[in-house]
Amino acid sequence: MTATADITPIPLTLADRDAAAAFGDAFERTGFAVVTDHGVDGALVARVQAAAAAFFALPEATKRRYLVGQGGARGYTPFGIETAKDADRPDLKEFWHTGRDLPAGHPAAVAMPPNVWPAEIADFEPAVRTLFSALDGAGARVLRAIALHLGLAANYFVEPVRDGNGVLRLLHYPPLAPGVAGERAAAHEDINVITLLFGAEEAGLQLRDRAGQWRDIAVPDGALVCNIGDMLQRLTNHRLPSTTHRVINPAPERAGRARYSMPFFLHFAPDFVIRTLPGCIDKARPDRYPEAISADAYLQQRLREIGLLGDG
Repeated sequence: MTATADITPIPLTLADRDAAAAFGDAFERTGFAVVTDHGVDGALVARVQAAAAAFFALPEATKRRYLVGQGGARGYTPFGIETAKDADRPDLKEFWHTGRDLPAGHPAAVAMPPNVWPAEIADFEPAVRTLFSALDGAGARVLRAIALHLGLAANYFVEPVRDGNGVLRLLHYPPLAPGVAGERAAAHEDINVITLLFGAEEAGLQLRDRAGQWRDIAVPDGALVCNIGDMLQRLTNHRLPSTTHRVINPAPERAGRARYSMPFFLHFAPDFVIRTLPGCIDKARPDRYPEAISADAYLQQRLREIGLLGDG
C-alpha cells in the first residue's frame, strides 16, 4: 500500500508571517501544500465541473471544432496528445485551456492568444471566466506568502505575474478499458510558477518524495492542492522544489469512472526574465542557472518537450 504524503492543510486566511512560515515549510519539504479557506466559492467550482463534464460528453467531431492549433494554449486538446517529458507514450487524458483576457493592442498578445468558447454549453464561458479570476487572486495570495518566506518584499511577485500567461486547464480522464497501456498522467513536473488544483479529492494524485518513494496526496473536500513549478524552482535555485508527481490509474473496480480535475497554472508575464534570486545563492548552493531566460522562451522550450508544439 502506498503511504500518504505528510502535508498538513494550511488555511490561506493566516496572517502574512504565519502563512509565510507554513507555506515555506511545506514547500521546502515536499514542494506541495494543501490549502484551505482559500476563498474560492465551492458552488462556482461545481458549476465549472458541470460545464466541463458537459463539454467532454460532446461528440468528438464537435469538440474538435475547438482545436485551434496554438500549441494547446487555448481551446481543446484531444485525447492522447500530451506526453510527459521523457515518457514513451501519451497521457490518457483530454483537456481544455482558458487563458488571460488581454485588451486590444496589448504587447503580450503575441504570446497569449484570445480565448475560444464552446457555443454548445451556455454556462461554460461565464463560469470558467469567473473561476479563472478567483484562482488568479488565490495564487497572488500564495505568492505573497512565498515572497515573505524568501525574505523578499511582500509584493515582489505582483508585477512579474500581473499580465502572466496563466492557464486554467479543465481535465478529463475517461474511463479506462481493461488492459489499457499508459497512465492517466505520467510522472512530470509542472512548467509554471505555482499550480492550484481543484479535483484532487478523487484518488490518484501522487508525489515522489526525496527518497524516491511515491506517496498519495490526501485532500479534504473543497481544498486546493498547490505545488511549485519549474519556473519558481529555477528562480529560487531549487530552494523551493518542483516535485515530480503523477496521476495513477484507478483500481480495477473504479476503472469505469471518469476523473475530472481543474489545475490553474500561474505563470510569469511572457517578458519576465527568470534570473536566480541572489538570496538563494551561497557557497553551499551555487547558482545552477547562471544564464537568465525569459518566461516565454522557457515556456516554448518546455511545450516542445511535451509534444504540444512542433519543432518548426
